[in-house]
Amino acid sequence: MPTFDQYVTPPDDPRWAVPATGAARFTWEYDDGRDRLLALYQKGKDKQWDGTKRIDWDLPVDPCDPLGTPDEALALHGTPYWAKLTDKDRAELRRHYASWQFSQFLHGEQGAMICAARIVESVPDLDAKFYSATQTMDEARHAEIYGRFLHEKIGLLYPVNDSLKSLLGDTLNDSRWDMPYLGMQVLIEGLALAAFGMIRDTTTKELPKQILAYVMQDEARHVAFGRMALRDYYRQLTDAELREREEFVIEGCYAMRDRLRGEEVLENFGIPRAEAEEYSERSEFLALFRKLLFSRIVPCVKDIGLWGRRLQQAYVDMGVLELGDASLDLLMTQDEEIAEHLDAERFAAEERKRVAEVTETIEQGQRLAD
Repeated sequence: MPTFDQYVTPPDDPRWAVPATGAARFTWEYDDGRDRLLALYQKGKDKQWDGTKRIDWDLPVDPCDPLGTPDEALALHGTPYWAKLTDKDRAELRRHYASWQFSQFLHGEQGAMICAARIVESVPDLDAKFYSATQTMDEARHAEIYGRFLHEKIGLLYPVNDSLKSLLGDTLNDSRWDMPYLGMQVLIEGLALAAFGMIRDTTTKELPKQILAYVMQDEARHVAFGRMALRDYYRQLTDAELREREEFVIEGCYAMRDRLRGEEVLENFGIPRAEAEEYSERSEFLALFRKLLFSRIVPCVKDIGLWGRRLQQAYVDMGVLELGDASLDLLMTQDEEIAEHLDAERFAAEERKRVAEVTETIEQGQRLAD
């Protein structure tokens, strides 16, 4: 079924054209590169995988409860509207929330693919071009997987959130080659990792857990790449240039904190926008997500050298300044280990199944021989 037939509200236009700005940069130096980035490039090659084969798409998914979401996690829970909903309505609400979340993941991954391709084009160093080429493939795989999950398992999609679309546009419209790194690798990927991790660690459903764990294993490399490249480059910038980038980060963080709340879902259930915003703001689930949202972004921003007074004050206002001291390396290591553990469990289960089948075949043969 075509995607447009599954949108809750179809986008106004099937295409979104973002004017390309900035130069495409070639380099004729082919035998010089940073060891850390070249090692990450090798890891990116080694860790390629096929979403059709690695993920068990035969696992069943209930479209009306694809994530095992508890009632308390829904913004309407405990409101007068909740009391009026039938069990069927509540099931449909869960379906819409899951659709909204994974639709934003899908749109964000397409944006990441385009930004990674833009980095290949615009970054001056060949080692960074090499790695970005592997990331472009990663992001294509992620978009493929999220699209398949939405089409085949939920059967419902939401258009891109206005704030996410705006941040993508700002990232791609900037002619400076480092801005796709900053907008995508730090802000949008940081947001995505927080959302992925929260669902990965709370869902009771096996298929979305697999999808998110494997995607996050890739994203751990992407964030490491952005940190390396930007940390090296930002050491060379003037104070004025650093402040410009800090302003971009501040605006992006406020936009993600204040506008990525899913009011579109509640509006589709007939709730006025103002009330939808109020209920979302009261949600303990949203408050927890916001805290986790910055667990990836704040330490990364500090690590790459954007830590001026105005930026720190913005993080004080958001209540997340202390996250600057968190260990981003530890979080990324955990993301990779969770995927590896999941693989080990699956392979062990498959091996037990094969052994049981062989044993049964041998026993059948012996019975026939007797």
